[in-house]
Amino acid sequence: MSLIQPLTHFDGTRDAARPLARIDNVREAAKDFRRQMLAGPTARYYRSLELVRVPYPTRYGYLNAFSSVSPYLHLVNRLFVIQFDSSEGIKTLLASPSDWEHQRETPFFKRLTDRMGPAAGLGEAVVFRKTSTVLDCLARLGLQPADIDYITYDHLHTQNVSRWLGGPDPIFPNARLLVTREEWECTQSLIPWQAQWYCPGGIDGIPEARVILLDHDVALGDGSVALIRTKGHTEGNHSIVVNTPEGIKVTSENGVSLDAYAPTLSRIPGVADYARATGSEVVLNGNTLEYGVDQYISMIQEKCIAGPHPRDERYPNMALSSESDGYWLFPQTRPGFQGGELCFGSLQLPARDGGLARRAA
Repeated sequence: MSLIQPLTHFDGTRDAARPLARIDNVREAAKDFRRQMLAGPTARYYRSLELVRVPYPTRYGYLNAFSSVSPYLHLVNRLFVIQFDSSEGIKTLLASPSDWEHQRETPFFKRLTDRMGPAAGLGEAVVFRKTSTVLDCLARLGLQPADIDYITYDHLHTQNVSRWLGGPDPIFPNARLLVTREEWECTQSLIPWQAQWYCPGGIDGIPEARVILLDHDVALGDGSVALIRTKGHTEGNHSIVVNTPEGIKVTSENGVSLDAYAPTLSRIPGVADYARATGSEVVLNGNTLEYGVDQYISMIQEKCIAGPHPRDERYPNMALSSESDGYWLFPQTRPGFQGGELCFGSLQLPARDGGLARRAA
């Protein structure tokens, strides 16, 4: 059992000249992949924890579909702590560990704050909700930074990874970044409208040895975790797929809510009407539109892998990295159904000071 194993289920599924043929190919491959993953082990531990809530334009979140007055919705950014078995023992993966305290120079959000002028402090207090930091979440679970083996993000918009892995004294001394080659290369050579969504210097000072570049879909360890390339929202977007006791959870930001993956059910103004009028199966999170057709296909791929949600089978079993929530200041933006925070299994803590390893719920 190698730590990182290539997967071939989706190879060639997007090679067809006709987009609808690509969708058909992806659907069929997703069925096979889903069956195989469900037949395998579940992750040892899976936990999502809220980090911060930020405003995000509705015109991007529900591309071409939102028809009410609110210019923003509230996005809940979450950290995912995942443990899986491997031939080298239990490995701990952090998915979407946003260092939000140190990525405020991301041009889009910096402009948003600057426009508030002298009232920026008050405005920020009203529209930003700072729930927790990555390090506080880990401390609450009993994990230390040195316990982390891998970190990954579905894409690198807004992320500042430098403090985690860069410089002579990184916060996570043993962790390595799992990232698609396309996302890594793109982040180092952004055109202007892409750059509005990337934190300046966000990957500076990270040694090559700390980065694992992915050229294929991969399974991690015992196969209970997979990273599936889902190009669209960014060129190097990938989805974090985990087999849990509640089925296969798929984490991505291709969509901002479960309504975006099941738009005909939505009561958010305009979303269902748009889906019915156009025949769209999904509504894109379209702030950059790097690869719109691929993003549409990727969202269908994601929900086919996820399957129905056990708490409401009309929605897919997604666990979004940034999930829209309702907020009094942004009326008519609350989705009809939310994945929320999740916890499955038991966390395995490393031995401390020669003692036995212990478990935490």
